[in-house]
Amino acid sequence: MGSFELSDRSRRLLATLVREYIETGEPVSSQRLARDSGLGVSSATVRSVLAQLEDAGYLHQPHTSAGRVPTDRGYRVFVDLLLEGRKPTHVPGRVETELRQRAGQSPLMDHLLASVSHLVSRASRQVGFALAESHLAVLQRIEFVRLGGPRVLVVVVSGGSQVTQKIVDAGEDITSDDLVHVANYLNTEFAGLPLLDVREAVLARLQQERTLYDQLLTRALKLARSTLEELPRQHAFHVEGAASLLDGSVHDGVSLPTLRALLEMMEEKEQMVNLLNQYIDGPGLTVVIGAEHTTPDLRSFSLIASTAVDGTTFRTVGLIGPMRMHYSRGIALVHSTTEAVSRVLQDAN
Repeated sequence: MGSFELSDRSRRLLATLVREYIETGEPVSSQRLARDSGLGVSSATVRSVLAQLEDAGYLHQPHTSAGRVPTDRGYRVFVDLLLEGRKPTHVPGRVETELRQRAGQSPLMDHLLASVSHLVSRASRQVGFALAESHLAVLQRIEFVRLGGPRVLVVVVSGGSQVTQKIVDAGEDITSDDLVHVANYLNTEFAGLPLLDVREAVLARLQQERTLYDQLLTRALKLARSTLEELPRQHAFHVEGAASLLDGSVHDGVSLPTLRALLEMMEEKEQMVNLLNQYIDGPGLTVVIGAEHTTPDLRSFSLIASTAVDGTTFRTVGLIGPMRMHYSRGIALVHSTTEAVSRVLQDAN
């Protein structure tokens, strides 16, 4: 029996049970549901409906004499009902104000997302994360920092104020003044172009024999080539809130090995980015519950994410917490924060 086949009464009883369980963490009795559901039905009727829901896999009974608790499938029905009846929400003014204060006049995406992950984690008391990923990043500017000898730190700022850093071997010692001239040349020639186009243009110019007569120009193009070689799909990703995973009162029922696996995933950020890319393929809300996760390590948790698309850049704000979380609050938080990030960036540009 799919959720779409549930009667209105069954849906309301299931939703009430999930809400009660989220609040208390205790199995919910039929007497309590009869009292709190507002349906005006007897405890016997409620028990009959609960038995049907249990047979269909939406609930389970920890002990024979205990009440019932929702399964992953029961949580899914509850969340779908929330999304169906969701009203527009607005981020609390203090959250957007704090984002603007942290961002300053010219916010870099990486810095802004660090603030976002912190704010979401603090507000939800869960793991908060923020991701920006561009499929076709546009060069805003490039900078070079002399590290000593032939080693040079390259800083690439691309569309959406994303920052990528890379250390390259210039093949020779280059002075700081020359690196400034090199950066000025590249920014004048290529700023505003997609990075993939910049790479192709740099390779083409290096093949032109006339460029070899200008030593500084050759240095600039070779540095740009080293920087843009094997150019990855750019992303900025921040995750915060590891301490919340250790709060036993919140994460009851989550084993230590499971918590450890999630902590390791938070350390290996590329793994989390790859996981999010499996779940998110466009703008809007994404909610992944328990067994719906593609990785077993997350099947004791739920994930809520909100994605906005600006040109070729995806921006996602989200949180990870126990299945017994306040879904309505989490959905409102990540959605409104995503909108606030978009407004901050639009105003800055």
